[in-house]
Amino acid sequence: MPEQIQSIISNLRGFGVKRLAMLAGIAVLVMGVIGIASVYLNRPAYDTLYVGLDRADVNQIGLVLGEAGIGFDVGADGTSVLVPAGTTAQARMLLAEKGLPTSANAGYELFDNVGSLGLTSFMQQITRVRALEGEIARTIQSISGIKAARVHIVMSERANFRRDEQQPSASVVIRYAGIDAEKSAMSIRHLVAAAVPGLSADKVTVLDSSGNLLAAGDDPSNTSAARTLGVEQTVEAQIGDNIRRALTAYLGPDNFRASVKAEVNTDTRQTEETIFDPNSRVERSVQSVRANENNNQKQASTPASVEQNLPETQATATDGPQSSSQNDRREEITNYEINSKKIATVSNGYSVTKMSIAVVVNQQRLTAILGKDATPEQIAKRVADIQKMVTSATGFDEKRGDVIDVSAVEFIDGLDGEAIPQAGMLDSIGQHAGTLINAGAFIVVVFLVAFFGLKPMAAALTAKATPALSGPSFDDVQRSLPTPEATAAADNAAVAALPGTRPGPTPLDDLRQKIRPAPQDRLARMVDLNEERTAQILRKWAAQEVAV
Repeated sequence: MPEQIQSIISNLRGFGVKRLAMLAGIAVLVMGVIGIASVYLNRPAYDTLYVGLDRADVNQIGLVLGEAGIGFDVGADGTSVLVPAGTTAQARMLLAEKGLPTSANAGYELFDNVGSLGLTSFMQQITRVRALEGEIARTIQSISGIKAARVHIVMSERANFRRDEQQPSASVVIRYAGIDAEKSAMSIRHLVAAAVPGLSADKVTVLDSSGNLLAAGDDPSNTSAARTLGVEQTVEAQIGDNIRRALTAYLGPDNFRASVKAEVNTDTRQTEETIFDPNSRVERSVQSVRANENNNQKQASTPASVEQNLPETQATATDGPQSSSQNDRREEITNYEINSKKIATVSNGYSVTKMSIAVVVNQQRLTAILGKDATPEQIAKRVADIQKMVTSATGFDEKRGDVIDVSAVEFIDGLDGEAIPQAGMLDSIGQHAGTLINAGAFIVVVFLVAFFGLKPMAAALTAKATPALSGPSFDDVQRSLPTPEATAAADNAAVAALPGTRPGPTPLDDLRQKIRPAPQDRLARMVDLNEERTAQILRKWAAQEVAV
């Protein structure tokens, strides 16, 4: 290793200052090209965060993202902000916490610019509605998948000569990506209804940016049909879960399948009941009446005679009949309060009216449990035991009309679960096409730079230094150049070597004698052969002439 280092150092010294400077420049250029290419080709992809922003919002967003350590870029127009792909949701949540951007939607900050003088009640109401719309729109945009939102609210108005009060209503327009729009629309309706006083969810209309109606009118999830369907699905799932818990420990999770169909009644019931208890009575009032009556009656009667017809004659009265009576009455009335109980029951629940259960068991599993010599009777008995177990786990009621069926069948291999399709090679290549192109371009650039720059430079540094040769003299150069005579002799020798030829001058020798090159042509040929040696020869000639 030290010998190689010394060889490199000696080679560098032999190059001279000029060549070393050129090598250093080439090395810096190569490293710069590699660095720029790596930065350009491997820079992260950016997604648009917000568009149409004011310059003040762009500055504030840049400060917040910089403090949070999230990279960002500003569009060429200066009104849009871009962040690396994958950090869009994080950046939006962070900016939403800071109340940014303020120019996208007008919120409660509208009251910051409202003066205290000259503001009418109408202007105050309009500003309040605008602020409420802006705040609700910001909250909707914080939902995952919602790119933009705009809210319009119509508040209720009270008038002196209006009999019916106008109910508030609202409309929402959203722009979304990668979410279930209908489910999000139902959530948005309840969000807006809860934020506006007196607003019900059925008065909120939700549309998307393409004009498609997502939710309007009554909430379909609150209908009786939807409620019944939801209750049925819940009951079926619960019963199926009970069956799985009961059979998994015995048969294994892949050796049975259960299907449950439940019919439920979700009608609202109200029951009123009054109960009287005759054994528990309480005296409420007692009334007693006592009456004593004594009656004496005496009647004097005048007898009918002649004397009554004589004038001035007074008839003598005689005693008439006499009577006397005595009555004694006693009456007592007692009022009792009978104990009674009144019960009013309102039920909004449900009741299972009928249930159908089907369970299939893997026959191979039963054979493995019972042994290879298991008889059909043993398998049927084990199936009956499983049916009893399922009956107890599901709350089976024969009086209600429930039906249960347990069968042992042979399962088909490979259908235990739904196979998830694997992404093919072409799909993977398509998803990572951009990354592959960038990586390939970077590899090609590095290879070209290394092959045409680093490899020659490394070869030059590691090559063994050759000793400097002194410049040859003019006579040596003259002798090294081929002359016509030497060429003719070589040709004659070659011709003489051929069979059937005779030695002697040939016409070609005479022609070469006539066309012998001039000294200037020979000097030009020397320059073409080796410029450096020719220059050294000329410098020596000039030095010899000066010395003479």
